[in-house]
Amino acid sequence: MNKLIQFWGDLRSSFWFMPFLMVAGSIAFAVVLIEVDSAGSDRWMSQWPRIFGIGAEGARQMLSTLAGSMMTVMGITFSMTLLALVLASSQYTSRILRNFMRSRVTQFTLGVFASTFAYCLIVLRTIRSSGGVDEFVPSLAVFFAFVMSLGGVGVLIYFIHHIALSIQASSIIASVAQETNASIDRMLPKELDQESDEDEHRNHESLDERDWYPVPAAESGYIQSVDNDALLHQAEHSRSIVRMEHGIGAFVVQNTPLVSLTLTYSPDRTTIDALRAAYSIGRHRTVDQDPAFGIRQIVDMAIKALSPGINDTSTAVMCVDYLTSILARLVSRQFPPVRRYEGDTLRVVAIVPSFEGLLCEAFDQIRDSAEVNVAILARILGALDTIGSLTIRRSHIRALDEQVQLIAELVDRCIESSHDRARLERRLCEARETLETQSALCTEEVKG
Repeated sequence: MNKLIQFWGDLRSSFWFMPFLMVAGSIAFAVVLIEVDSAGSDRWMSQWPRIFGIGAEGARQMLSTLAGSMMTVMGITFSMTLLALVLASSQYTSRILRNFMRSRVTQFTLGVFASTFAYCLIVLRTIRSSGGVDEFVPSLAVFFAFVMSLGGVGVLIYFIHHIALSIQASSIIASVAQETNASIDRMLPKELDQESDEDEHRNHESLDERDWYPVPAAESGYIQSVDNDALLHQAEHSRSIVRMEHGIGAFVVQNTPLVSLTLTYSPDRTTIDALRAAYSIGRHRTVDQDPAFGIRQIVDMAIKALSPGINDTSTAVMCVDYLTSILARLVSRQFPPVRRYEGDTLRVVAIVPSFEGLLCEAFDQIRDSAEVNVAILARILGALDTIGSLTIRRSHIRALDEQVQLIAELVDRCIESSHDRARLERRLCEARETLETQSALCTEEVKG
């Protein structure tokens, strides 16, 4: 199943799949209309000679013109798309290119022009102008070629509008944030409604003294997704414990341990193949099961914006704002447990993301790159204040407080202006007050 999901994801990210389907559909549509024309539709089409009344030579010239025009426009569309990819890669980060390639508007636009071209070729070859009984002009099919070309003009205008919007920083950042939030909703659907994780109340047995048999990876690459149900099933089937050696988004090297089993002997080939099949490994990370990668993309854009060569504080501020919205969603979610059980029997030891780790992923490098940028530091403090107001979980508050302390140290070390220092000190006080208030609420809830 993981292989099928990976294959489908690759198809969605390709420029050729949707245009291929549209070309195939246009060919089938052309064949159907030609058959309708050959079945005697000219009897009722003759009632509208100004619409359907076209000779063989005129039909041939019109279809030839439309086919050539569609190929020219398709070439222009490819050029505009590649230019947008180059600009996005150089201005922001190359990791957002897959977002452009997955654009349904771009794929549909290319498909419209390619399918119209193929449609015109199919209809063109059926025209016969011998002047005798065998003369055949598929008037209905020719008319629809004209309609499709008019539709292509509208699609081209909308595509230019779409490209102009899609290369703007706000659109790119919002798109990545939306995809990341969708991944969070899919991977972490459960709302946090208790202070501790479900498995903290169990008596965890020590695993250090057990013998572990490693199952090596069959290929090198990034772990894109993991079928947790398959891992649990294999652990139950082999009556052992499966320990993940790498989490989603990590890079695994071929022939190094992918998972380990509490076995003193080599598992059978079926078990090894099933464990490997539970992992999807590819050449790049994807955000489908990896919200950290979405955060990583936004962080990369912020760092690029803060670089001396670009120095675009406004873009970096937008990145911090959208990171705030992502972390505000994460702070209210229940993260999956590290240990998964079959009844009371431990079966899987997983590597899972944590709010603390994602918080550091979001702000550590931006903070280090900002240093003397007061606007960014103030924005991060505002973000920590906002996120802190949404949680009463002790571990979250501790992680947020650590981020506040790191910014306080940076202010003491790097900010020389008394005005800027006073501004940041006010923000620091506000963030600390919020965290203290939430910590008090946490203590009251525990006592209650």
